[in-house]
Amino acid sequence: MKRETTRTDVFTRRALMIGGVQLAAMGVLAAKLYQVQVVEGERYATLAESNRISARLIAPPRGRLLDRTGTVIGGNRLNWRALLVAEQTEDASVTLDNLSRIVPIADHERARIEREVRRHRRFIPIMVREFLTWEDMARIEVNAPDLPGILVDVGTTRQYPFGPALAHVVGYVAPPAEADMADDPMMALPGIRVGRAGMEKVHDRVLRGRAGAVQLEVNAVGRVIRELDRQEGTQGQDVTLTIDNELQKSVQARLGDESASTVVLDARNGEVMAMVTNPSFDPSVFNSGVSQAQWVAWTSNRRAPLINKAAAGLYAPGSTYKMVVAMAGLEAKVISPGETISCPGYLDFGDRRFHCWSKYGHGGMDMRAALKNSCDVYFYEVARRVGIDRLAAMSNRFGLGVKLDFELPGTRTGLVPTRAWRAGQGKAWNIGDTIVSGIGQGYLQLTPVSLATMAARIATGRAVQPHLTRAINNVVQPGSKAEDWPNMGLQERGLQIARQGMWAVVNEGGGTAPLARLSIPGVQMAGKTGSVQVRNVTREQRERGFKSENLPWEFRPHALFVAYAPYDSPRYALAVVVEHGNAGAQAAAPLARDIMTDVLNRDPAGRRETQRVADKGS
Repeated sequence: MKRETTRTDVFTRRALMIGGVQLAAMGVLAAKLYQVQVVEGERYATLAESNRISARLIAPPRGRLLDRTGTVIGGNRLNWRALLVAEQTEDASVTLDNLSRIVPIADHERARIEREVRRHRRFIPIMVREFLTWEDMARIEVNAPDLPGILVDVGTTRQYPFGPALAHVVGYVAPPAEADMADDPMMALPGIRVGRAGMEKVHDRVLRGRAGAVQLEVNAVGRVIRELDRQEGTQGQDVTLTIDNELQKSVQARLGDESASTVVLDARNGEVMAMVTNPSFDPSVFNSGVSQAQWVAWTSNRRAPLINKAAAGLYAPGSTYKMVVAMAGLEAKVISPGETISCPGYLDFGDRRFHCWSKYGHGGMDMRAALKNSCDVYFYEVARRVGIDRLAAMSNRFGLGVKLDFELPGTRTGLVPTRAWRAGQGKAWNIGDTIVSGIGQGYLQLTPVSLATMAARIATGRAVQPHLTRAINNVVQPGSKAEDWPNMGLQERGLQIARQGMWAVVNEGGGTAPLARLSIPGVQMAGKTGSVQVRNVTREQRERGFKSENLPWEFRPHALFVAYAPYDSPRYALAVVVEHGNAGAQAAAPLARDIMTDVLNRDPAGRRETQRVADKGS
């Protein structure tokens, strides 16, 4: 009996001990549950919700570039892409290894991705692959459980519907560099592009817009279940250019295979109607990446398709410069319009002989006749009397050798020499260099856009500036009216002589450019030819009957033509440069005639004004 009582006591104590332990454990558990559910309940609810909901930034659509009629010349299209969100995977390298078995990733791309993972915050999506096919997307979605942190997204990519026709004007975009990302965190978002050339670069900030955000519901392996909320980014603003797309394409087609450039301006306000460089390139290639083979093909092409020759190509202006020489002579009062200078075919000065293009000379020439016949000897003498510094000052007034308010990146100022410029090189100015400057050669180096500006200023007498931006978000920018540009303050009589000489070049018997004559009834064009040597011709070569057309292409003279029309009411001005075209009268003048005919028939500036009136009326 005593033993049974002892056993009962032992069992009771053990039961109490076990019960006490269990009660303590239940107390600890209850306390922990209280801590989790009550004290920290809100925090864990937030964590659970954040595991269920994935918030991601989305890049805003880039603003569009439009031509003057509203046609999209730089727009957007859908782009399917694979992104990596580092915070959603324990090991990004393993995830990339698995993805590379489905969609190949090049070594240099792998290095870029890993570099961006280290550099950016882990919640920021990083571009892994873009321009995915439907098959690529399907394989990624099927293998989603093995690809934590990888998601398929749709964004936009830049599209240039007219490709090479507008490449040098519109420019192109490319992924941002590290410096861009340091300045603006939005640059780290997948799909963001930065303007690298042309008007894409000029208006990059305006075109970018502001980032948006999307909230997605995901399951335990990161697969997207549904989209909960989306706040689209603010699209970049649209920019309307002065270019007429249809005219631009027409001009490029007319240039054919020539290595050439053309600029067409509204002579009254400087709006660029067309700016064509030939050959060109496809700007969309830069968006997806330029291959090594493509880059070598571009850079090894002696006709330089990547260079915007219209704005950055430098050429001696040749005889297209003679109107400026004439105006400098009149302003300096070293010659009058009616004074004649005898041309025997050459000018001897010191021990040098400067030849006229006409071997037998032109006889006595006044200013109008000298322009009509492009007499070199006449302009040698006028330049000698004027002097290089006064000649440079007049050139600057016509927009030559000075920085124009032209927004296109890479536009070059060119060179109009002065004594000070030569002294800066440690050399004295030579009077012989002044003489050859009189026919637009020597050190003179100008761009086609500056030559078109010169033609517009001769035609109107106003200091117009070339420009490509017409409106931003439909707000017309200053400079669209003729009265926005000041009068040049030149003698009207002098301008009339220059205009009459240019008219005679094209329309009067004996002029140097009969091939430039327009066939439009009642409409005439004024113009001036130019042929520019790219290598010296010796006296012996001249005596042997040297012909430049027999030279290899790269040694032939450049062919130039500047013009405006209609003569009696100037509306459009243009410049044409045909590299190694040999003679302006044969190579450049017919091109100018056809281009100006097309411009006048289309009348892009007048058509836009008519549309504005109609819009106001409605």
